[in-house]
Amino acid sequence: MDSTELLSAISLIYLASWFAYVISSTTRSLWMGRVASLIMWAGWAGNGAGFFLRWMESHQMGHGRIPLTNQYESMVLFAWATASVYLLLELRYRNRIIGAFVAFIPFLSLGLGSLLFDTTIRPLVPALQSNWLTAHVITCFLGYAAFAASFGVSLLYMVRQRLDPEGRMAKVLPSEDLLDHLNYRAIATGFPFLSLGIITGAIWADVAWGTYWSWDPKETWSLITWLIYAAFLHARLSRGWRGKRAAVLSVIGFAATLFTYFGVNFLLSGLHSYA
Repeated sequence: MDSTELLSAISLIYLASWFAYVISSTTRSLWMGRVASLIMWAGWAGNGAGFFLRWMESHQMGHGRIPLTNQYESMVLFAWATASVYLLLELRYRNRIIGAFVAFIPFLSLGLGSLLFDTTIRPLVPALQSNWLTAHVITCFLGYAAFAASFGVSLLYMVRQRLDPEGRMAKVLPSEDLLDHLNYRAIATGFPFLSLGIITGAIWADVAWGTYWSWDPKETWSLITWLIYAAFLHARLSRGWRGKRAAVLSVIGFAATLFTYFGVNFLLSGLHSYA
């Protein structure tokens, strides 16, 4: 089994974990919740193993590069990073209901990556032959993963707001205060990583193209995304924004993140078109 086949199978494990989280959330089954967590941990471990297997395959083919340089490989990393952030939240807050809103994202990332994009291991193009590659990509995607978690938490917050406070489901779901806190914590964690990603990308751009900033569409949308999350943190810390307004801004921020990640690559041409 090669890395592509392994990672395709792992996407189904993520899907199974999402189903288990949904069942656990709707039935309030502690046993099913534990099963969901175990499946998610298995997916996380398999995802990491597939990443390193692809790295080994690259060395065996004579390319010797870390697998972070095309759309498929970035989606493998995004799935693993999102699962990592979610599992850390689960360990910290001991609440598995959030998994019903977050666990589907790693499945989509791996599944769509395998179906829609070229999985062939190819040599690096000249612009990617830099030691800044690893730092830039990993920091960006750790930020993206934290924002994906905040998106899932924000959706859960909006669902909870629409429920009868005395209803059965409202009593099962985390409190609005906890969800609001989780949303803030996820964004406060992701924002420094995105900032580092932009900084390392600027240094890399200077090495590759002779300028730190060229207003390339990817750079521009990265800045827009950064400004949205900066506005979120500013509004919360200085204006006291909480609750629904914070959740809506989090959703807007993740939409900008997705456009930066996907939309720019396929709708706008620029220096990052090789992605």
